[in-house]
Amino acid sequence: MNKKVRRPEKAYHNKRFLNSPDARPIRILAEYVEPLERFEEFQVDDTILVFGSARIVSREAAEAAVKEAGRNGGALNGNLAQAKRQLEMSRYYEDTRALARRLTEWSKGIGEGGRRFVICTGGGPGIMEAANRGASEAKGENIGLGISLKSGEPANSYITHRLNFEFHYFFMRKFWFLYLAKAAIIMPGGFGTFDELMELLTLIQTEKVRKKLPIVLYGGEFWDKVIDFEAMVDCGVIAPHDPELFHRSDSVDDALEFITAELEKSGLAEPGGSL
Repeated sequence: MNKKVRRPEKAYHNKRFLNSPDARPIRILAEYVEPLERFEEFQVDDTILVFGSARIVSREAAEAAVKEAGRNGGALNGNLAQAKRQLEMSRYYEDTRALARRLTEWSKGIGEGGRRFVICTGGGPGIMEAANRGASEAKGENIGLGISLKSGEPANSYITHRLNFEFHYFFMRKFWFLYLAKAAIIMPGGFGTFDELMELLTLIQTEKVRKKLPIVLYGGEFWDKVIDFEAMVDCGVIAPHDPELFHRSDSVDDALEFITAELEKSGLAEPGGSL
C-alpha cells in the first residue's frame, strides 16, 4: 500500500516564518519592492508631498459639529468652544483641497512627454484626506502611503485604488515619501507632521537629499505660534540661512505660484527618485 507523502511547505508560504524576527529583512525588502512595482505600473516618477494633521476636518463637518454642540448645550462643557476651534482650523482643510486640485490640474497640463507631479499623502483623514480629495476632484491619480496603527484608522476614500498602501515600518514609509518627492507642502499638524517636517529639513540641511526640493510651510499664524525658528537662530542651534530652506505661505495662490515656478525651473529637469 502506497503511503501518501506530505510535501513540505515552501519557505515563502510559511506564515510563521515570514512573521518571525528572522524574516524581518524579507518584510523590509517587500515594503521596498512591492510599492516600486506599483509605482512603475502607474509610471509615477515625481510626487508632491502634503503633510498635515489628521484631526483637521472639512468646513462642512466643522459647521455641523458647531450646530450639534450648540443644540446639546455644548457651551457648558467646552464642546462648543472646541467645535468653534475646529471650524476655524477647517480653513486649512479647504485650502489643502483647493491647492491639491489646482496642482493636479497644472500637472495634467504640463505636456512634457507624460511628466506629471502626483499628490502624495499619508493616506489618513484630515489634511491627508483633503489633499487626496482635491487631486481626485481634478480627476488625477493620487497616492496614500498609510501606516498600520493600533487605532486601525482606515485610509480615506479618495486615494487611487492601486496607489493605496499600508506600511508596517515607518522608515520604509518615509523612504517612499521622499524618494520620488519633488516638492512638499506642510500644513498645520501635530507630532507626526513635526517629525516629517524636521526629518525633511535635516536631510536637506545635511545634503542627504541633494535634489532641489521646494518646501511650503503653510499657515503663518499656526507656525509662528508653535515654532520660533528665529529663536533657534539666535541661540545658535541652526544657521542663519536655515529658515530659507522653506517658503512661508498663507494663500493657495501664493503656494501654487511658488511650487509651480520652482518645479518648472528645476523639477522638470530630473525625473525619478533620488536620496
